[in-house]
Amino acid sequence: AGGSAAGPGRAPPAPPRAQRRLVSFKGSSHLPQQLKFTTSDSCDRIKDEFQLLQAQYHSLKLECDKLASEKSEMQRHYVMAEIVKRLNGICAQVLPYLSQEHQQQVLGAIERAKQVTAPELNSIIRDLRQLLGVETPSA
Repeated sequence: AGGSAAGPGRAPPAPPRAQRRLVSFKGSSHLPQQLKFTTSDSCDRIKDEFQLLQAQYHSLKLECDKLASEKSEMQRHYVMAEIVKRLNGICAQVLPYLSQEHQQQVLGAIERAKQVTAPELNSIIRDLRQLLGVETPSA
């Protein structure tokens, strides 16, 4: 019984080392093409995901800009409400010192002022600016 012969039930002898490399290289010649496909696939997935993230970023940026604008508008309303409150307080403090006739005029003016709408107020401000020669800020 020789050690080099493969008998029944025995595995064939292993090829020499140089032949093994060649066989494994030949056997994997299919692998680079498969790897290219996988790399291309991965690149496409990454590109799609990047575009999705970019769209989400754009959407969130628009929402953030909208919220910043709303915040600014709310702050303006708050400042105007504070001004109204303080002016109301000043009028209430000064009113008792006026004559009866002037008190009636001031109370009438206050009631008319409460009825002024925002567009009317903007028109009045625009007219006053033109009258005074003051530049109107761009919106």
